[in-house]
Amino acid sequence: MRIHFIAVGGSAMHNLAIALHKKGFIVTGSDDAIFEPSKSRLASYGILPAKMGWDEQNITQDLDAVILGMHALLDNPELVKAQALGLKIYSYPEYIYEQTKDKQRVVIGGSHGKTTITSMILHVLNVHGKDFDYLVGAQLEGFDTMVKVTDSAPVIIIEGDEYLASPIDRRPKFHLYKADIGVISGVAWDHINVFPTYEDYKLQFDLFIDTIQADGKLIYCNADEDLVDVVNKNNSAVEKIGYTLPDYEIHDGITQLMPEKLPLKIFGDHNLMNLSAAKLVCSALGITTEQFNVAIVSFKGASRRLELLHSENNSNIYKDFAHSPSKLKATIEAVKSQFEERKLVACVELHTFSSLNKNFLLQYENSMIRADLSVVYIDEKTFQQKKVTPFSDIDVRTAFNSPGLTFFNDVTKLEAYLRDLDFKDTNLLLMSSGNFGGMDLVKLARELNT
Repeated sequence: MRIHFIAVGGSAMHNLAIALHKKGFIVTGSDDAIFEPSKSRLASYGILPAKMGWDEQNITQDLDAVILGMHALLDNPELVKAQALGLKIYSYPEYIYEQTKDKQRVVIGGSHGKTTITSMILHVLNVHGKDFDYLVGAQLEGFDTMVKVTDSAPVIIIEGDEYLASPIDRRPKFHLYKADIGVISGVAWDHINVFPTYEDYKLQFDLFIDTIQADGKLIYCNADEDLVDVVNKNNSAVEKIGYTLPDYEIHDGITQLMPEKLPLKIFGDHNLMNLSAAKLVCSALGITTEQFNVAIVSFKGASRRLELLHSENNSNIYKDFAHSPSKLKATIEAVKSQFEERKLVACVELHTFSSLNKNFLLQYENSMIRADLSVVYIDEKTFQQKKVTPFSDIDVRTAFNSPGLTFFNDVTKLEAYLRDLDFKDTNLLLMSSGNFGGMDLVKLARELNT
């Protein structure tokens, strides 16, 4: 099979390219810019494009398929030529389905927790030596790629994103996988640039339930009232299984699952909810409760999900992917509840299209209320790149409903502010789906006044 990737440098795209290369396919790709770690990883497998940019000569009649990434524009010369030649053009979720339509497909959807639930399932299956394929949105310990597609594995575990599949396919990705087992972790409005109203956004999860195959299962969070409403109104005949928060206790900063008193390396109600979902999926795949418990105690979490950067003098410094209102609130609540005796400095970077929309900004009201000190950072360049009118200090404070909140749009001033704080008996939570203006968070964590 000869496969060409247009916009191969994306996170999922370059991992799928590597997975197909490992499968023995002849893989080529192109992009106008490729950054780390995609660049080094593609190079290590010999499939990094020799030069950057688009070239219609990359598109030839002997290609079996072209896989199109979201980064490509509609007038991309390679896309235009592929269309003119009548080649089969797939989005990456379409191609994942094409490669796995004879397997059992588990698809984890939801506005939050997708990566963690998927990672937990992969960890448990891996501990018990099961053969499985996967697609996950973060690098995991013990896994060299974020995508694996083989001929042998009987099942694939897929993190199912609700964002659009490709520039020419405006369906949400998770609609295309046709799950046998579907998970919805919760519904909280996101991607306002694609789904301008909350009702439109919720509809995508209703439609996802309809894509679950006959005799399939839906596993969903029973504590999310909006999600329960969606599930109850859906007429699909699939088996619907709700989950809730498991019993747990916290002793000396360690969360223990009850009644077994299993010590976990993760914490927070949102992560324990994720654990409940993962346990139900694993049960449906033949993993016993005992087997699940044996494996889950060694699960350390997915990359950038409450990742501990440094710990000293009763001060933990965490990096987390949280950026939407629901994720922000859950992550802050988790750290504050786990270490009630410590103060909490919570710092978030806003840089997604939704968070930089002035109307959507109001969704952040009270999302940082549990923090002792709240900090919001927006890189000035982000406003310019996304052609958005910059927010003022007052805009941000009013939206968050946090009079004591501190706002920065200059990373140098933000870093100086954090370095000037005393973090003894105080935790710091750094939350972003971006990179805090290139600030070296690991170096900062080691050098803060703890």
